[in-house]
Amino acid sequence: MDWNVGGVTAGREIAVIVPCLNEAAAIGQVVRGFQQVLPEATVYVYDNMSTDDTIAVAKAAGAVVRQVSHRGKGNVVRRMFGDIDADIYIMVDGDGTYDPAAAPTMVRRLIEDNLDMVVGTRVDDDPEAYRKGHRFGNWLLTTLVTKLFGRTFTDMLTGYRVFSRRFVKAFPALSSGFETETEITVHTLELRLATAEIPTRYSTRVAGSQSKLNTYRDGARILKLILRLLMLEKPLALFGAFAGVFALVSIGLFVPIFIDYVATGLVPRFPTLIVSVGAIMLSVLSLMTGIIQDNVTRGRQELKRLFYLAAGERAATAISQSTGTGPARIARRG
Repeated sequence: MDWNVGGVTAGREIAVIVPCLNEAAAIGQVVRGFQQVLPEATVYVYDNMSTDDTIAVAKAAGAVVRQVSHRGKGNVVRRMFGDIDADIYIMVDGDGTYDPAAAPTMVRRLIEDNLDMVVGTRVDDDPEAYRKGHRFGNWLLTTLVTKLFGRTFTDMLTGYRVFSRRFVKAFPALSSGFETETEITVHTLELRLATAEIPTRYSTRVAGSQSKLNTYRDGARILKLILRLLMLEKPLALFGAFAGVFALVSIGLFVPIFIDYVATGLVPRFPTLIVSVGAIMLSVLSLMTGIIQDNVTRGRQELKRLFYLAAGERAATAISQSTGTGPARIARRG
């Protein structure tokens, strides 16, 4: 495999960012693997207060090691994105399951196609690498996001991604745990960013390494995040659905009452009429809430887009200066 990406990465700073917790058995292999395929990159290991020898092993392998005291992958990602200043970010889990050899291809694709994110879609040839519960949960959540947001990725929950600077510096990173991949996906779909997927080999964990992912607990947290994001990003659709349900209930209750009234001139079920009126009021309130929240969401999306564009301008300036084409370099040369 051609690992030489120097031509397209000239003047760009590459950061390999590795969130990990108790990965002493695998972290050295991960660090050395990325150093081999991307010698020009700096490997950062962000340790989430491990109780084993993760820090010592990572340092011995040549990584820059930092610690994050707040537990949860989302908290680590927030810290990494805030701390590290680079032009290209490669985020990968520290468990040794992802193939470092795919990184140069992903980086090249990001640069040549001017993308904001390249997703490493997991391809496994060992049934033990990807447990059935995780596979089913990934499919279910990916399908749900597709239904809610119109499009998504083949592997929404992969931990192997390459980002542009403007993506990283415009991403709010609000989640705290393993639902951070879902938040990244929805952020990408919301801003309609340019992305691509590249199949990458996914292997079993090395001996002595254990998964920190709980299928049911973390699946429930991801589902909760999707519903919360639906309320924030698609409020008119959500509250409009509530309005439709309340309207149907109101109509279903009111029609028999109206028929009796036309036939007899009486309202024999007055409590039912009150419930019907209450339901139609809830329908109107839900619809108005959706309209108001939709306007708020549109304004927030415009701000996020402006932050994204501003981050892109800063990234372009940094690259031009580092390659000697920016004003600062030209001034120094003159």
